[in-house]
Amino acid sequence: MIFYKKLSPFYNLAIFYFSISLVLRLVLLFHPITQSSFTALESFKIFTLGLVSDFFVFIIAGIFLWLYLIFVSNSKYNKPSGYIILGLLTALFLYVASGKSIFDEYGGALPRIILIFIGIKTALFALFLFLPKWKNKIRFWLFSFVIFLYVLLILQNGLSEFFFWNEFGVKYNFIAVNYLIYTNEVIGNIMQSYPVVPIFSALFLISSTVTYFIVKRSADYINDIPTFPQKIKISAVYLGLFLAALYAIPNLAKTENSKNVFVNELQSNGLYKFYLAFQNNKLDYFKFYKTMPNQEAFAILKEQFPDISGKISTQKIASDSAETRKNVVLITVESLSADFMKAYGNKENVTPFLDSLAQKSMQFTNLYAAGNRTVRGLEAVTLCIPPTAGESVVKREDNKNKFSTGAIFKQKGYNVKFMYGGDAFFDNMQDFYSGNGYEIVDKSSFSPNEITFSNVWGVCDEDMYNKAIKIMNDEAKQNKPFFNHIMTVSNHRPFTYPNNKIDIPGDIKSREGGVKYTDYALKRFFDMAGRQPWFNNTVFVIVADHCASSAGKTELPLDKYRIPALIYTPNKKPEKYNKLMSQIDIMPTLFGILHFDYNSKFFGQDVLKPNYKPRAFIATYQDLGLIKDDVLTILSPKQQIKQFQLKQTKIDPSAEYQIYYDEIPLKSKKSTLVDETISYYQSASYLLKEKEYQFKDLSSISQKGKLYAKVR
Repeated sequence: MIFYKKLSPFYNLAIFYFSISLVLRLVLLFHPITQSSFTALESFKIFTLGLVSDFFVFIIAGIFLWLYLIFVSNSKYNKPSGYIILGLLTALFLYVASGKSIFDEYGGALPRIILIFIGIKTALFALFLFLPKWKNKIRFWLFSFVIFLYVLLILQNGLSEFFFWNEFGVKYNFIAVNYLIYTNEVIGNIMQSYPVVPIFSALFLISSTVTYFIVKRSADYINDIPTFPQKIKISAVYLGLFLAALYAIPNLAKTENSKNVFVNELQSNGLYKFYLAFQNNKLDYFKFYKTMPNQEAFAILKEQFPDISGKISTQKIASDSAETRKNVVLITVESLSADFMKAYGNKENVTPFLDSLAQKSMQFTNLYAAGNRTVRGLEAVTLCIPPTAGESVVKREDNKNKFSTGAIFKQKGYNVKFMYGGDAFFDNMQDFYSGNGYEIVDKSSFSPNEITFSNVWGVCDEDMYNKAIKIMNDEAKQNKPFFNHIMTVSNHRPFTYPNNKIDIPGDIKSREGGVKYTDYALKRFFDMAGRQPWFNNTVFVIVADHCASSAGKTELPLDKYRIPALIYTPNKKPEKYNKLMSQIDIMPTLFGILHFDYNSKFFGQDVLKPNYKPRAFIATYQDLGLIKDDVLTILSPKQQIKQFQLKQTKIDPSAEYQIYYDEIPLKSKKSTLVDETISYYQSASYLLKEKEYQFKDLSSISQKGKLYAKVR
């Protein structure tokens, strides 16, 4: 038999994988979220270098196929070697099953997975040994099953990449890694957002059909099993390519260097992107980013905060007026982009209540979210610190006893709670907030009669607000002010909510419906709150956690970070604040409005103070940006620094609500802004790393976050 036919399982699967990758790139290229045009050279890079990258990634992924095929033989079932091997496999199975194997030291699901694998291997070997007449049929179906698994995984990955792009406008990234952890919510979200049964039925049907043709073209391998010398040749070819792939893949990734992010994303291989995201979920700023001596970083920081001294951010915040001990309700609204609101140019009237409330509030018209995930928004309003590299502090192991807004309120004698309509376990919210002195009110606190509608993310916003009103009525009787932080859930895919509430049915699952229902529920909350005796003594802060999408041509597209924010105080004259500011400034500004005196470690500032210097922080998990003086400075891993001049475009709404900018690369960097960006992010990273961002006396005032349902 011609030697190349012995490689048929590999090259037939490879052809299928390359075909799926090509179709996927074409689909993503013309996807509505891909808001870009491409030159001939860019198109060439996307499809040629992308194909080469796919080839080498397939080689790496083919290692399990190689291991399976290389051990296919008849000789190992001969006597007495067959009995010896079976005995060894049985002994190994019993060793792992004993619960005292080396695998048990690793804990988790690993021992069970190993046990199942060895058990299946032992059972199959016994069948081959004792039922030799059935050996060829069993081997054929086993071979078909292995090919089917590869085909299914290739199709499943292509489908997953499409849906991920549809949601985020990128290939797999840090978010995809997080999704592996919170499988209940993510699988539930998929089940409720997409027609899963038809999709998976089609997936299995197509996989079966493709498997039939690949097995038909590759069955020669098991019908005429390669000899030992032939297996040596196959292994030499495969291992040679495997070693080449280990070198080629990371070097091909370096060619993803276009200024157009869509070019880089389309050129990249999704599986390798996932691997990189998994590897880089913890980024040590001092290892991966441009640095300066810590003393110099804090000296530059002192220019922004004149009262700090040494390598700390502590400063005294003093007011010239008496403190106002008003209740505070902070509502962080899920995925509320600025361009959903009428003032920012939206003509669909999806936020009529927020539009009207903004006219009665202090509006912050030029505010940017710190990141593109809920945990970044929660981190920003809770810790008031720039978004440091890697995972949000909310999800880090060292996330407790931090200097937080809740700690300041507790110090002032407030009851402090975090309210979330879903399971606070998601995104590590319960661990973070309970570890920082908040009491937790989540879905587990609801009685059955308090839930009128829920989806995979939790109860609808109306149910959460109804619960919040009950809790605040109880708190108002305790003669103590309260601070309640409410995180909404309804404006999130699958965008389901109760029917007959707005003019868009809840089962249509539309983004516009999700926004409009969120606005409707907020109106209902204010209608209820307005009838309570504590209402006029309460300040309401409403801010988005992040935008609805973060996809764009650049690493940090500004319009994907612009969010609405307002502070509503009943019976107070409305105002507009139009200067550039960050999400981390909201709560320090509120403390200024309440005339709080306190020792602060916050990087966020009271923007109403005359010495405030406008700037904003925006980031992904690895690109760290500072907007200042119409320049965006970005710090990236491998000590990379980029700067962009910001030029306003699309002059539709009034000037203070402009959100669209062209980001024009600067040929000559502005070193002062580079140093200031490094100073902010390096000093914040230093304080977290050295545990200097702690609330020292938190233990004396914290109740350590008991569940509200348990303390009632």
